[in-house]
Amino acid sequence: MGRVAIVTGGTRGIGRAISETLKKAGYRVAANYCGNVEAAQRFTEETGIPNYRWDVSNYAECEAAIAKITAEIGPVEIVINNAGITRDAVLHRMTYQMWEDVIHTNLTSCFNMARLVVDSMRERGFGRIVNIGSINGQAGQYGQVNYAAAKSGIHGFTKALAQEGAAKGITVNAIAPGYVDTDMVRAVPPAVLEKIIARIPVGRLGRAEDIARTVMFLIADEADFITGSTISCNGGQHMY
Repeated sequence: MGRVAIVTGGTRGIGRAISETLKKAGYRVAANYCGNVEAAQRFTEETGIPNYRWDVSNYAECEAAIAKITAEIGPVEIVINNAGITRDAVLHRMTYQMWEDVIHTNLTSCFNMARLVVDSMRERGFGRIVNIGSINGQAGQYGQVNYAAAKSGIHGFTKALAQEGAAKGITVNAIAPGYVDTDMVRAVPPAVLEKIIARIPVGRLGRAEDIARTVMFLIADEADFITGSTISCNGGQHMY
């Protein structure tokens, strides 16, 4: 049977593409979501991938969910930390709640999920953790000090944990997507979107499948010599 993989934020956008790609490759996938029940139910109906609802920023909820997934599907060997939110504002207008929400959902969630699977991975001598960062965690972005800080933190988290897990067969890598054609990006005003695309050398937005294929590369059993890396998947927009 295929290895068990959890994809956080796995029922929509980039997460959905990752979940579907992993299932097609033979992995046993559990897709996490938190807010949109209708979309999660539709996702499961359309893909056959089970969905599990919990808040990834809440350690106790993560613990309960991983225990349930382990009992229902099997020991978790792969975690894709994809869940993320935005609460954009320039700093002088940003509230503490906007800061806290983004840091906890985008960064603390990576700690929660990794901490709760790492012991099992160490015991089994195998693990794959892929954290979804962002071009804006590498280059910064006006009006996103919270988001940029969280995504930048993911890159440091990845490098440190990779050093800790390497001797136990656990690889930890990150992907930094550029602007991907998802609901979040489609919400950008058309004039702004035109300017964004004009700065991408390949001449288009990314596709969710571009990120999913990169995940597939990093989680393969044969990818055991790649750890602590951040792969920039951004069409050449930012070469880091």
